[in-house]
Amino acid sequence: MLLAFHKPYGVLSQFTPDGSRHRLLAEFEFPRGVYPLGRLDAESEGLLLLSDETELNARLLHPTRGHLRTYWVQVERVPSPEALAQLERGLVIAGRKTLPCRAWLLEPQPDVPPRVPPIRFRKNVPEAWIALELVEGRNHQVRRMTAAIGHPTLRLVRVKIGGFELGSLAAGTWRALSAADRAAVFSER
Repeated sequence: MLLAFHKPYGVLSQFTPDGSRHRLLAEFEFPRGVYPLGRLDAESEGLLLLSDETELNARLLHPTRGHLRTYWVQVERVPSPEALAQLERGLVIAGRKTLPCRAWLLEPQPDVPPRVPPIRFRKNVPEAWIALELVEGRNHQVRRMTAAIGHPTLRLVRVKIGGFELGSLAAGTWRALSAADRAAVFSER
């Protein structure tokens, strides 16, 4: 079984408590035996896949697979084309260079439901949404990448894995994937 879940802000990608103040996947009444394929940190939102099929973990997450993940990232200030090109070429983060990726300004800005709690508002600092398409997912990588180019992340939403999009799945809800949805997860576009 393969499930798509819209992970809300403030939820850990795990079922068991670790002593933090964050909510857990256990409160969302998933079928027994499923576990997350990959993770999103507690401050990130969006598409998280869960499954009871152990082989899917390697199929989606092993670095040699280069499986695409797309994020919408709300950042401080509007990045220049040069800043986006820096992201695309790769950056040295924690002593390792990130793999090349695709990065672009989202125009028009996406229609994303408000976050609870809302992002911090700064009257004199504009914000923008960018999209990042990556094939790797190191710890806090997207946040570190945007900070490295001078555009700290305010909000981070994973909207796509492979060719499967989060779409209209509401925050805090999940659904089992159809055969067509499953095929989209494993496609690259």
